[in-house]
Amino acid sequence: MLACNIKGVKSGFPLKIEAETVEVKEAELNPEFLQRMYPKLEWKAFVDAAVSLNVTGLPDEVTPALLEDEEFLKKFHHALLEIHVEEGALICPETGRRFPVQKGIPNMLLNEDEC
Repeated sequence: MLACNIKGVKSGFPLKIEAETVEVKEAELNPEFLQRMYPKLEWKAFVDAAVSLNVTGLPDEVTPALLEDEEFLKKFHHALLEIHVEEGALICPETGRRFPVQKGIPNMLLNEDEC
């Protein structure tokens, strides 16, 4: 989802996040879910996105031991599941095209000339 699909764009990943309104919504910690989700993430892009939302404390690299560490899992959980961009934009790194986020929903529809 955090990639730009405009025709001809070669480096549209990851989209940059420009947040105007961010909400924190508590969610129940589920270590098994986080351990299964981790391999599906592009970790550097995830950490960069978290930092852009003022979430710090995530390591540059994750070891198997960290995936068992409760403190790490709490930070990972917070960044992944509790931070919600309510208003703002996702921005293509190549074209600068802005995809608005309103009420927590990104509008990724392309214009006719972008397909």
